[in-house]
Amino acid sequence: MALRQPDGYDIIGDIHGQAGALRRLLERLGYRTDGGAYRYPGGRRQAIFIGDYIDRNPAGLEVVDIVRKMSDTGDAMAIMGNHEFNAVAYHTEDPDSRGTHLRPHTDKNERQHKAFLEETESNPTARAAATRWFRSLPMWLDLGEVRVVHASWVPRHKTYVASQVQNPQAPLSEPLLFEATCKGTEGHAAVECLLKGLEVQLPDGAGYEDKDGTRRTNGRLRWWFNEPPRRLRDALIAAPKMLNQLGDKPWTGPWPADAGYPADAAPVFIGHYWLTGEPQPLARNVACVDYSAARTGQKLVAYRWDGESTLETAKFASVPT
Repeated sequence: MALRQPDGYDIIGDIHGQAGALRRLLERLGYRTDGGAYRYPGGRRQAIFIGDYIDRNPAGLEVVDIVRKMSDTGDAMAIMGNHEFNAVAYHTEDPDSRGTHLRPHTDKNERQHKAFLEETESNPTARAAATRWFRSLPMWLDLGEVRVVHASWVPRHKTYVASQVQNPQAPLSEPLLFEATCKGTEGHAAVECLLKGLEVQLPDGAGYEDKDGTRRTNGRLRWWFNEPPRRLRDALIAAPKMLNQLGDKPWTGPWPADAGYPADAAPVFIGHYWLTGEPQPLARNVACVDYSAARTGQKLVAYRWDGESTLETAKFASVPT
């Protein structure tokens, strides 16, 4: 069903199987069910989902159903998160190694995907359908006045991904899917950056434990910074309890060439980073809408964009999970 150009967009952060919170947030934003799909009255607004629909919680299929129906009716657009990419790779056999998959079925990978695996164990048809839909999702949207990507907007990597598909905002091509699961390739670096963030090796043996207790000696950069801050912790995007482990270590070395987002560029929205606290813009034209909705007691967040070039704290909306 074709809709007229919406008056604004509601960019919704990582959901991770929190179907109840998603319904509450849509209703708070003014969307109502119409013919089985949520729709803003008169189609005057359109939702944009930023990825990570599954895993962590047990209602991933319901989330996929909500998002997919809204996308099918033109009431929403949806992009791929790293969990959707991981799911595609997890369920795709490696053509070069019979009986194995592009994302190995290690204990760690199975643990990250456990909620969705358990939810779909008795419904392999629904699992396969969801995985096919994940593969159909673009990795970013560039709508002219506003941009959306799951983790980081890095032109070099966008250019490479676009060169591997017929449409720059189209599904994964088979060659790109295979390449993106092979470390050391350009495709792997591109997809990792777009869907997981721009990572750097931490200097001088610095490191921290992440939310899963894994020791990290690299960190995800605040890729929109045009120059480095004084402290290493201020250069990274992660939960405060992780960054606090770095103390006051200085940033050393050159600032990565891929980092930087022009202050006069269109606003860009990201998810992925498990922020906490009260939502607010990260820069005048950069905002994250992932506030750890995967965890009960945190927030599922949206930003109500109405054409502004400078993002506003008051435009965030949320519901508890």
